[in-house]
Amino acid sequence: MNDEKNIKIDEVSISDTTENNTADPISPENKKSDETTPADVPQTETEKLNAQIADLTDKFLRLAAELENTRRRAALDIESSARNRAMSVAKKFLPVMDAIEAAQKHAPDDDGIKSMAMAMNDAFAQIGITRIESIGQILNPQFHNAIQVIDAPADANPKPAPNTIVSELQPGYMFGDTVMRTAMVVVCK
Repeated sequence: MNDEKNIKIDEVSISDTTENNTADPISPENKKSDETTPADVPQTETEKLNAQIADLTDKFLRLAAELENTRRRAALDIESSARNRAMSVAKKFLPVMDAIEAAQKHAPDDDGIKSMAMAMNDAFAQIGITRIESIGQILNPQFHNAIQVIDAPADANPKPAPNTIVSELQPGYMFGDTVMRTAMVVVCK
C-alpha cells in the first residue's frame, strides 16, 4: 500500500488579496473576537506583568520614602528632646552663676570665688552656654529686657545713642542659638 497524499497548493499574491477584498485582513473589524494569535497572548501577559511590576515598584518607592521621613522625624524629635532636657538642667545653674557673680562683686580678691567663677564659665562654655553681651549695645528685645530708662550720663564722652544699654542688672544667657534668659538692663534715652 502506498499512502501518498497529494497536497494541492494554491498560489496567493498580494494583488489577489487587494482585488478581492479591499478591507484590511489584519484590522480589528475583520478579526473574530474569539480568534487570538499566539503573539497576542504573551504580549498581553507581558503587559500585565509590566504593569504589576510598575505598580509594585511605585509602592516600594513610596514606602521607602515614608520610612526615610519617619527616621528623620524620629531623629529630630530625639535631638529636640535631648536639647530641651539639657537646657532645662542648664537653667537650674543660672542662679548659681548669679550668686557667684554677686559674691565676686563683694569680694573681688577672693581666690576661692575667682576659681568657682572660672570653673562655672568653663563648664558653661563646654556645654554651649554663652553670656549675652549687653553694656554698650543697642537694646534688642530678643536678648534684652529693659527695666529702667534713664537720661544719658552728662559726663559720657561720646554721648551714647538713644536705646543704648548703660548697665546690666542681671546677665542673660543663650544655649546655642536659643535664648535661655534675657538680660535685665538699663537703657538711656
